[in-house]
Amino acid sequence: MPARILIVDDHFPNIRFLEARLSAEYYQVVTASSGLEAIEKARAQLCDIILLDVMMPGLDGFATCRALKSDPATAHLPIVLVTALDQPADRLRGLEAGADDFLSKPIDDLALIARLRALTRMKSAYDDLRARTKKPRFDWIFGHDAVSGSASVLLVGPAMHRAQSMGRALEQHFHVGLQPDAKEALHRAGQGGCDLLILDLSIGSDVALRLCAQLRALERTRQLPVLLVADTAQRESILRAFDLGVTDYCASPVDPAELLARCRTLWRRKCTMDALAENLRTSIELAHVDALTGLHNRRMLDQALMDMIPAGLASGEVFSLAILDLDRFKLINDHYGHDAGDDVLRIIAQRLRGAVREGDLVCRLGGEEFAILMPGADLLQAGQIAERARMAVSAAPVALAGSGLFCPVTVSAGLASIAPGMGPRDLYRRADAALYRSKGEGRNRVSGHAA
Repeated sequence: MPARILIVDDHFPNIRFLEARLSAEYYQVVTASSGLEAIEKARAQLCDIILLDVMMPGLDGFATCRALKSDPATAHLPIVLVTALDQPADRLRGLEAGADDFLSKPIDDLALIARLRALTRMKSAYDDLRARTKKPRFDWIFGHDAVSGSASVLLVGPAMHRAQSMGRALEQHFHVGLQPDAKEALHRAGQGGCDLLILDLSIGSDVALRLCAQLRALERTRQLPVLLVADTAQRESILRAFDLGVTDYCASPVDPAELLARCRTLWRRKCTMDALAENLRTSIELAHVDALTGLHNRRMLDQALMDMIPAGLASGEVFSLAILDLDRFKLINDHYGHDAGDDVLRIIAQRLRGAVREGDLVCRLGGEEFAILMPGADLLQAGQIAERARMAVSAAPVALAGSGLFCPVTVSAGLASIAPGMGPRDLYRRADAALYRSKGEGRNRVSGHAA
């Protein structure tokens, strides 16, 4: 869906001009004539990006921006301040208020669209991460704690006098490094050698644009914030850089305070995205990991089977499933207590993990039941792996924490291998039938289901 732009201006002709220009670029447009109305519509989640006029009666643009950025419900919305004020102090004031960018009137159409493209990419990435976490809101991430540690900034290409000037502006808040060669800068960034990259267009337009493209092509640097420094006369190169994924732009000669404000904004934004990505990783892990034992859970096993069975049948690759059940586990709970039972399950999980091959998947199905998925193993090989697991479980009694007691544990196992026409349910059923045969024949043994 195209980005929804909230235009905030108390002059109707200005709104109409921007509305026409953005509609021609297929943006959806929402309008507001005051700061209070803008806050209300932003809180109602009616927009993705805000174009905010500064000079308004009552609540001006700076105050509106501060209000939006201080509210967890709207802090993630990119804000571009639009004003006739064009002095460095005015830009700095806007950035310090939390604005993501600053455009001066009369607005350059191509510059406006380039800025909006960059902010749309950022907002889209944020929305994607937030949606994949399957949580309704992550506004807490936009608090102060989202910014962690000290960032390293890599200056690429500036002349020595400009590099020294920029370094002095940044060194109180960032670790600053200089790399005049674009190839070396790409290698350093790819090795995780910086958190922010400042690219000076004086290195040469072709070299700088190629570096932008290469940074966005590499997985390791695809989300690396890149701040472009260029003379405003290099308009076409600046717009091309935005198309290639540059995150922000600072005009030269560089105002030190503006450079610092933009870098701090980029670092805060990067911390926000990193926090979302880490939250997503944790959410995925929790959804597929058994909380008690740390093994994968039944959901993970089901997903693995859904992926592996069609591929295995198509390629002729064999794999096997073992279902294991602790023998007489109810007696352990009844005699030693459920806390002791949990101790036993955790230790057995460790023993099973240590007994299998590196590529095997060990899961807890629930209760005292476990499973081992063994890629590339036929019934004979799977039997050897399952027998090794059985012996690891019964090798020594389990020490119960804090009691000085030792509990003997054994396990029964049933095996089945994939065969043409089978699905996950068939594989489970065959392995389960073999498990019941092991139970019926005296427990503490491994049985296979012949195809």
